[in-house]
Amino acid sequence: MSELTFEQMLEESLKTIHTGEVVEGTVIDVKPEEIILNIGYKSDGILTRNEYTNEPNVDLTTVAKPGDTMEVKVLKVNDGEGQVILTYKRLAADRGNKRIEEAFNSREVLTAKVAQVLEGGLSVIMDEVRIFIPASLVSDTYEKDLNKYAGQEIQFVISEYNPKRRRYIGDRKQLLVAEKAEMQRKLLESIQAGDVVEGVVKNVTDFGAFIDIGGADGLLHISEMSWGRVENPKKVFKVGDQVKAFIKEISGTKIALSLIIFQNLHIFFITLNSMLRNQRIYPALHLPFFIGV
Repeated sequence: MSELTFEQMLEESLKTIHTGEVVEGTVIDVKPEEIILNIGYKSDGILTRNEYTNEPNVDLTTVAKPGDTMEVKVLKVNDGEGQVILTYKRLAADRGNKRIEEAFNSREVLTAKVAQVLEGGLSVIMDEVRIFIPASLVSDTYEKDLNKYAGQEIQFVISEYNPKRRRYIGDRKQLLVAEKAEMQRKLLESIQAGDVVEGVVKNVTDFGAFIDIGGADGLLHISEMSWGRVENPKKVFKVGDQVKAFIKEISGTKIALSLIIFQNLHIFFITLNSMLRNQRIYPALHLPFFIGV
């Protein structure tokens, strides 16, 4: 038997690899668009930016450095130039699929950054799995422009999981609905008819204004805005106005507000204060009588 040359022994010592195999490599060089790894094979492995992540325009020199180790999957053993083409994102996506499946089954609330604002919704990336959140499931109210969500971290649940079709649908709306329902419950437990509350005008219609009082909307009907006739509520209020009003009635989750009663109370206490300062009050009409003590 002839003796093996050094090159032959070295080649035999190198492991064989196959397409689809998961291997561990050591980074030997990093460029903005690719990472070169020693995977213990006769050729080094090439990991391009497109196969590292789904996030666009990532500078790979910011995520890896020589000496780092990472697990990757073999895409091609020979790309025609003797190089081994590797992928990191597909391996991460395989593992991410299991993570998304668990979250789908447990209804876990996930958090991820919005990677892209699309015409029909938002795209987020979770463990290298791209999840689509339709515009109708982004918020509990209609949002004409979704660009404000670009780059933001948002919470959502997985409402549809179909790995065969690579269809992963997220839902943020139901979280907002549940959160507001809990806020409404707490608010209704803490208020009653006769309370004076502060709120912000949320919407103005021809028949009145809806005022957010911190967990629920109260309706300030046009007939409760003033003693005088109000022709058009939109000339009196605009969205964002701060309003202090009197709770006239609570029926289930419906809250009726009034400015007329509040104005009467305000006038009453101003008049009372003036009478007390000027001592123009009869002994029989002492303060406890006025405040109902």
